[in-house]
Amino acid sequence: MRLEYSDTTMLTLPLFHSFGQTVMMNASVLTGSSMVLIPRFEPKQVIEQIISHKVSVFAGVPTMYIALLTAGEQCPEQSELVKHSLRLGVSGGASMPVEVIRQFESRFELPVLEGYGLSETAPVATFNHIDGDRLPGSVGQPLCGHMIKITDVQGNTLGCGELGEVCIKSPSVMKGYYGRVEATAESIRDGWFLTGDIGRLDEHGNLFIVDRVKDMIIRGGYNVYPREIEEVLMCHPDVEMVAVVGEHDDRLGEEIHAHVVLHETSSCEGETLVAWCKSQLADYKYPRRVFIRPSLPMTATGKILKRELHPLDIVKTVAEEIGNGSL
Repeated sequence: MRLEYSDTTMLTLPLFHSFGQTVMMNASVLTGSSMVLIPRFEPKQVIEQIISHKVSVFAGVPTMYIALLTAGEQCPEQSELVKHSLRLGVSGGASMPVEVIRQFESRFELPVLEGYGLSETAPVATFNHIDGDRLPGSVGQPLCGHMIKITDVQGNTLGCGELGEVCIKSPSVMKGYYGRVEATAESIRDGWFLTGDIGRLDEHGNLFIVDRVKDMIIRGGYNVYPREIEEVLMCHPDVEMVAVVGEHDDRLGEEIHAHVVLHETSSCEGETLVAWCKSQLADYKYPRRVFIRPSLPMTATGKILKRELHPLDIVKTVAEEIGNGSL
C-alpha cells in the first residue's frame, strides 16, 4: 500500500478482526498516518466521511465496495469529490468480482488492490503491487518470506494453471488452534497450512482464488465453482449482489441456486437471469433457480453467510423448468 504519514486511512472493519486490526490499524500506527474510525458501515456516511476527512486509503470487503458503488450512483456530485481524496482501495476478506473492481475503478478513478490471507496467516499472504501490472481476478504474489503451493487431495504439488488447494508456509502461520490438537493436525502438515481454498498459480507466481473447498457444488458428478457463476451474474446491469449455493437434489446430488439482490431501480425477473447465465456457461453450470432477495445475510465483517441461504425464506422466486432431465 505504501502508506505514509501524510495518508489518512479509513477503518470500517471491526478491530477484533485480523484484517481491520493488522492491515489497517497496525499499518497506520506504524507509518504515523491518520485514522478515521467508522463504528458501523453505512455507505452514505462513509462517503461523507471520506470527503470530510480527505481519506486517501480505503480498505474493505467486497460487499462494502458494492454498497459504495450504489451510493455513488445515487449521489454523483459526492462521487466527484471522492475522486479528489481517495488514491487507493484495498480489498480482502473474500474474492472481489472482477466486474465490481472494474466499475469501482472507473467511477472513483483509483486502483483497487486485492490481497489474500486468513486469520491463521496473520493475515496477509499475497498482495498485488501498486506499481506493477494487476491481472483481473488475481490476489497477487506471495509476500516476502511466504511460500504458496497448490496441491491435490493426496497432497501432491500441482503445476501452473492446475486447480487445487492453496497451501501456505511462512513464519507468520499460526502454531495451531488453542486446545484443538486434531484440528491443528488437519490444517498444518509438514509446516504447510492448508487453507481450504481452491486456487491456481500462473507462471509468474500470481495466485487466483477460485472458491472455498466447502462451497464447491457437485452437480451430477461435475464440479461447479460458485464464483464462476457469480462473476457472470455480476456482469448483468440489474444485479447488485449475488451468492450461488448448492441445494440437495435427489437426482443430481446438488442443484445450483443463485440468490440475487437487484439494484434499487431494477425490476429484472429471474427467468432473465437464468437465460443470461445459460448463454454464457456450460449446461451443467448455469443455475436452474434464481431467487430475488431484498438483501443477503452477512457477518459483522461484511462476508456473505451462504449457509443461511435457503429457498424457503425467499420473498419472490422464479424457477426455470428443466423438462428433458439433461445436465
